[in-house]
Amino acid sequence: MNATPHTPLLDKVRIPADLRTLAESELPQLVSELRTELIDAVSRTGGHLGAGLGVVELTVALHYVFNTPDDRLIWDVGHQAYPHKILTGRRDRIRTLRQEGGLSGFTRRAESEYDPFGAAHSSTSISAGLGMAAARDLSGGRNNVIAVIGDGAMSAGMAYEAMNNAGALDARLIVILNDNDMSIAPPTGAMSAYL
Repeated sequence: MNATPHTPLLDKVRIPADLRTLAESELPQLVSELRTELIDAVSRTGGHLGAGLGVVELTVALHYVFNTPDDRLIWDVGHQAYPHKILTGRRDRIRTLRQEGGLSGFTRRAESEYDPFGAAHSSTSISAGLGMAAARDLSGGRNNVIAVIGDGAMSAGMAYEAMNNAGALDARLIVILNDNDMSIAPPTGAMSAYL
């Protein structure tokens, strides 16, 4: 198990700017290669494979459409960020994931300019994004701020408070709901019934 997978298109993508040079027609192949790379890496290091596999297409799409790192992309659950790490200059270290001295299993500001917020567990992305959007507006910035949150995390009070404040401030904040019917425990409450 020493050989790494054959990924000719992914080999051309070191950072999201490289991804944005690809034709849309090449993205399905890139997604497939990214998925293969992720499975190989996590099978060696251990980690939370499902969360990352569930957002491979979303990760590619977000980095293709938005101008990261100027546009701030905030992952709500750090385990979802494994594909993000591969596409943001850390592929050469992905097989050190969650190892001593290796890459963090979560997003980590000190690790990359593409990690604007140190996410660990859920329900914090909207609040963090709102803070970044408010700071951007106060400084006259124009960049996008994107918070990705799952349906399981959306049922937490902190997410509700952030949405309420974002609406009251009329903040220019993009919230992407990853409604995949997955969470660490069965969802509860009225909101989970509506999602």
